[in-house]
Amino acid sequence: MAGAPARVTSGLKVQCGIAAPKIEIRDLSKVYKGRNGDTVALQNTDLTILQNEFVCVVGPSGCGKTTLLNIIGGLEASTSGSVKVDGVEVKGPGKERGVVFQQYALFPWKTVQKNVEFGLKLRGLSKQERKEKAEHYLELVGLKDFAHAYPKELSGGMKQRVAIARAYAVQPEVLLMDEPFGALDAQTRAQLQEELLKTWQKEKKTCFFITHDVEEAVILAQRVIIMSARPGRIKEIIDIDIPYPRDQSTKLDPRFISIKNEIWSKVYREYLEVTK
Repeated sequence: MAGAPARVTSGLKVQCGIAAPKIEIRDLSKVYKGRNGDTVALQNTDLTILQNEFVCVVGPSGCGKTTLLNIIGGLEASTSGSVKVDGVEVKGPGKERGVVFQQYALFPWKTVQKNVEFGLKLRGLSKQERKEKAEHYLELVGLKDFAHAYPKELSGGMKQRVAIARAYAVQPEVLLMDEPFGALDAQTRAQLQEELLKTWQKEKKTCFFITHDVEEAVILAQRVIIMSARPGRIKEIIDIDIPYPRDQSTKLDPRFISIKNEIWSKVYREYLEVTK
């Protein structure tokens, strides 16, 4: 019913039904040592993310969102606590986890296709296998006709599609995305949101997506994780009980607007804590 509050859950039941845990975060803390004292980025964080689930994380700047993603990705070590993927503790980067950052990080001297093939080459695939996989994922993100172009010839949105295709091509089980659309204009951002959802529905990866944009979180996610002001903790978990497929017209739905406003008010309260 329009205007009804979003459901706050324990995180073990989502729209798609009961599924096995994919990522288990237990009592996770991260403290950065500095000349002016310690900074507690994360404190006693607990979260379970399910197989094939799409989760978005929102919260004020400095609340530890990126730190959490980096620890899941094995790019940083926690101070205490643990992260497990399929029951195995994360000790560093792994092929089952792919990362997409806000900056495209493409090799400017390689073509679009060769950029997508890069991770496949590291994994020892043959030239033909690399070509076939790159073509498949470039077609999936709508860039098949730009396979032989160079990054300097692409728009920002196209570069980000290449980065997404490259991450998908190595077929990670978990896709970690740190504000991948944050630097794009509104129209390109909306287009890539829809394309990402279509790709996720076809490929069924587990997606952990960080954003500052509450509207983006609600259009993409099955659950939205609200993080508190520093020290970062899981403040609230909200089910987005809006059926897929979703597109930009979904944003006009009264239910969408109600959930977005509810989450925004909670995030804003955390922002006010930061600015006190």
